Amino acid sequence: MPHNERSKHITQGIARSPNRSMYYAMGYRQEDFDKPMIGIANGHSTITPCNSGLQKLADAAITAVREAGANPQVFGTPTISDGMSMGTEGMKYSLISREVIADCIETAVMGQWLDGCVVIGGCDKNMPGGMMALARSNVPGIYVYGGTIKPGHYQGRDLTIVSAFEAVGEFSAGRMSEEDFLAIEQRACPTSGSCGGMYTANTMSSSFEALGMSLLYSSTMANPDDEKTVSAAQSGRVLIEAVKRNIKPRDIITRRSIENAVAVIMAIGGSTNAVLHYLAIAHAAEVPWTIDDFERIRRRVPVLCDLKPSGQYVATDLHAAGGIPAVMKLLLAADLLHGDCLTITGRTLGEELADVPAPQGAGQKVIMPIEAPLYTHGHLAILKGNLAPEGCVAKITGLKNPSITGPARVFDSEYAAMDAIMARQIHAGDVVVIRYVGPKGGPGMPEMLAPTSALIGQGLGESVGLITDGRFSGGTWGMVVGHVAPEAFVGGNIALIEEGDTITIDAHRLLLELEIDPSVLAARRQRWIQPPPRYTRGVLAKFAALASTASLGAVTDPVKAP
Repeated sequence: MPHNERSKHITQGIARSPNRSMYYAMGYRQEDFDKPMIGIANGHSTITPCNSGLQKLADAAITAVREAGANPQVFGTPTISDGMSMGTEGMKYSLISREVIADCIETAVMGQWLDGCVVIGGCDKNMPGGMMALARSNVPGIYVYGGTIKPGHYQGRDLTIVSAFEAVGEFSAGRMSEEDFLAIEQRACPTSGSCGGMYTANTMSSSFEALGMSLLYSSTMANPDDEKTVSAAQSGRVLIEAVKRNIKPRDIITRRSIENAVAVIMAIGGSTNAVLHYLAIAHAAEVPWTIDDFERIRRRVPVLCDLKPSGQYVATDLHAAGGIPAVMKLLLAADLLHGDCLTITGRTLGEELADVPAPQGAGQKVIMPIEAPLYTHGHLAILKGNLAPEGCVAKITGLKNPSITGPARVFDSEYAAMDAIMARQIHAGDVVVIRYVGPKGGPGMPEMLAPTSALIGQGLGESVGLITDGRFSGGTWGMVVGHVAPEAFVGGNIALIEEGDTITIDAHRLLLELEIDPSVLAARRQRWIQPPPRYTRGVLAKFAALASTASLGAVTDPVKAP
């Protein structure tokens, strides 16, 4: 079986060196040195339900790779559970784990000189971390998503992890009994799999189908279901064919395929985190891509799917309706996708979609027709203004009016903001500011799901604005603006806001503005002093020292501003 030139070099080196002895220790035979060595990057762990069901997928991929005539080499990758670490210091490690996962996979693939790699992951940062590693290493690779969780149920409604977070706000506001609160908490996550709405994990996995790096239908399968295991095995077989044909990630990850991925993200109402992650993936693949490109795609792609957090349905409902291929079929017919982009199967995206049927189910309401979308334009708006000259991200689905002007309520940490929200000190018309939680200031750019969910639970989701230089969970919705850049820690204007200042959030005008005289802002800047770093050693300090601004993806390897 042919190897790429890089692999020929190492294989020939192994063939005439004593290193072969170590392979014999793992059960290799002499004829195995003519076979491709395929990495299986296995994210299985019992840390989180997102990853607790991955071992069966890894086992299926291992068997398929071996039966296809290659040698699987298995190694582990770490994960941090966003949902479990939310609202704690542990959340600061979440975005950092994206970089750690990318570095781990790149190190194993390049250090062991592997011919290809199957990446298997579940929780949020597994997806971008794995894709960044494949793009960096540029050996044939495929992404196997661990699958979504199935919804919980209580009193006739579907539950997800966000239901539990929102229940905190409802309980604190006296709008929910303790009995109901505990029942929701206990029933929200009934199986293994990643969080079930169109949150970050399902957003990124869905986009990987459009990118061409995962098999069709794989992103909306539920982890407990047999079809997920079958898909993992098929992914292993497809990868071996890609190795034979030397189809590499950078042949697939191009500007046009990223446009496809972002178009799908807009159509499904995906997570704000996708902006940060596709800036990072494009950087890893050396594809020109900026934050303004998201706004360009948003203007022409409608929201077609009525999915949580702001909608009604979950990922398993989307799967039953035809999954991401059905969504892409609609977009392709409307000339909103590039059908000529290569996929990991060796076929173009258009060829892959040729036999995909229309959305399934009589009267299904998960996927709207292109001529009658949920929203005419995409939901991830890039705002700019004196508070975000580099840009920031507003998620505007589910809002009757995505604009607000009100007094600033300023907090220098998530914990201080949460205390004020739970004490009922935030009122309709306020604009909450949570700062010094950016890539360097957090450090690690933690997600603000707890404050936003508490506001939703208190009935303030549409009447209170919230801006931050941190991130939001894919489960967040409401009048929220994240990724404000430059961040407070480096002297961005968000650091200069004072209590009671007037702030305007206006998605119609793509504006985030502090309504004060420029001379006042300049005087405040003269008085501003950068705070000391919160961490001075260890991985948090390393990330703070290396991380780029959010508008460039918060990556840790060198990046030049466009």
